[in-house]
Amino acid sequence: MGDKDSTTYDSSNIRVLQGLEAVRKRPAMYIGSTDLEGLHHLFTELLDNAVDEAIAGYCDHIWVTIHKDGSLEVRDNGRGIPVDMHPQTHVSTLETVMTNLHAGGKFEKGAYKVSGGLHGVGMKCTNALSEWMVSTVFKEGKTYEQRYERGVPATKLEEKGPTKLQGTQHVFKPDFEIFPDVNFSFKRVLEKCRQHAYLTGGLRFNLKDERVEKGQEPKVYELYFEDGIKSYVKFMNLDEKSLSDVFYMKSEDEGVVVEVAVQYTDSLEENVKCYTNNIMNPEGGTHLAGFRTALTSAINTYATSEELLKGVKEGLGGDDVREGLSAVISVKVPEPQFEGQTKIKLNNPEVKSIVQKLVKEELTTYFNENPKEAKGIIGKAVLAFKARAAAKAAREAVIRKGVLEGSGLPGKLADCSSKDPAASELYIVEGDSAGGSAKQGRDRSIQAILPLRGKIINSHKYRIDRILANNEFKDIVTALGVGIGDTMNVENIRYHKIIIMADADVDGSHIATLVLTLLYRFFRPLIEKGYVYLAQPPLFKVEVGKSRYYFISEKEKDAFIIQADKAGKKTVTGRFKGLGEMNPEQLWETTMDPATRVLKRVEIRDAEEAEKTFEMLMGVEVPPRRRFIQRYSTLANLDV
Repeated sequence: MGDKDSTTYDSSNIRVLQGLEAVRKRPAMYIGSTDLEGLHHLFTELLDNAVDEAIAGYCDHIWVTIHKDGSLEVRDNGRGIPVDMHPQTHVSTLETVMTNLHAGGKFEKGAYKVSGGLHGVGMKCTNALSEWMVSTVFKEGKTYEQRYERGVPATKLEEKGPTKLQGTQHVFKPDFEIFPDVNFSFKRVLEKCRQHAYLTGGLRFNLKDERVEKGQEPKVYELYFEDGIKSYVKFMNLDEKSLSDVFYMKSEDEGVVVEVAVQYTDSLEENVKCYTNNIMNPEGGTHLAGFRTALTSAINTYATSEELLKGVKEGLGGDDVREGLSAVISVKVPEPQFEGQTKIKLNNPEVKSIVQKLVKEELTTYFNENPKEAKGIIGKAVLAFKARAAAKAAREAVIRKGVLEGSGLPGKLADCSSKDPAASELYIVEGDSAGGSAKQGRDRSIQAILPLRGKIINSHKYRIDRILANNEFKDIVTALGVGIGDTMNVENIRYHKIIIMADADVDGSHIATLVLTLLYRFFRPLIEKGYVYLAQPPLFKVEVGKSRYYFISEKEKDAFIIQADKAGKKTVTGRFKGLGEMNPEQLWETTMDPATRVLKRVEIRDAEEAEKTFEMLMGVEVPPRRRFIQRYSTLANLDV
């Protein structure tokens, strides 16, 4: 990387805006939170700076190490932060960018053509929120080092001697006064580095986790993807059946670099990831809008010319052409505009037309040169169109009967008398027997019971038209009252607690997973709002005299019995085989009484990881599920 002119990056590129103290007083303002998400944000800020050097063409190797003491190190072979005296602060430029908020190379044109760290506060946040941090610069054959403690210089910048290295190295220990948990997740670190390695083809990462037991070797990973986002799409579809090869396109217009990689699979879902300057935009933006417009137009134009749209009068819609689509859209924009500090959405209007033009031209060429793949993709889109039309007809038929409007609730639903959703609970119960006990034992004023008599459909495998025909599914949709698809309105929810109550065995877990799959795929906002729970029925009853105690796990039960035996008390232990074995009083006392029950709230902490897990467990492809079973079968606690 030595062919670049390193003299163009010096103190003149750095501008000082204000001091640093506010970060420690209000850390959440700068890093979002002080939980594990915020902790890993400290690492991300350093990583993004190193990657910016790579995007600018000055770095091709990044090293990340989690040391035994819990400190984390990021080193690159870029130009090295300038160490000369800064004209505004009269201290070294390194100290300036490490201790002054909004001092950085991202504020002046010339240092970086494009950058992810646009606010220039990154390294300062990491420094301010660290117990200690040591920054080392390898530049022009010399080593320079400075130590900071909680954001304040503990030493002056010191020259440490000659070196053959080039670049910047930061080692920091998160401050336990700020973060309740200062333990980095190597998995999170690895995933973040993998993302950057895919987005910057040719950039090499070496990762090491030294926190291992004595005698064990450190965890070591090397990441390098010559094909960049093309490899990324292949990774995304590792467990999917592909309908085409990965199609890659790249172009530059008006200083905006656009890279797009596309592949179709037989999945029913769309999986598109958008990035600006290597920063993920979860809600897309103008680059996504341009891509979608071009995709729909290119497919319809080709399909019409080849007479492939029989039975599709008005052309394919966006939802039709995006079913089974996997894509990565990565743009490099000199002056990006985002919606919000978290950069969730790109707003640059010029990017839409640039992306649209590239994708339309390249896809049209691809279809003309690969007619077999084109017909497969269009055939799937036509099937999606017909399924969507059938689903719409099925929904409208149900609505005409008044079911989704709430005028006709399922006959087997024992509703509660309360009309206040915030106070009302819906128990979705496995089986008639347990449903009967629950109906008798419940608090009728606030608790509704919906027993599942038949087998609920695996909603992750089929299109919605097939799923709408399942009676159990229809009953759940009707009871919730929010509608489905285009008609969904979460504000119409009839219960703020939706509680899945199934036996604590393998079959019960399967039923619970099927219901969760349904809710995850079609009613995800209900999970995100915290409305979905899992009941925790006990497995054991222990009687001590006239007193009864219930336990969810064998470990808890055994610990209690040991304590009782030591106290000289006689115990009688019983085991429940299922909910249906409990009489109404027992079911109320153990599982339904708000004063004593245990509920687990279902959360989606990582939607992408959750999607992969549901696809692996419930999807069409068998090999991923087989690998999971083979890997974890020895850990299973089966009640058979």
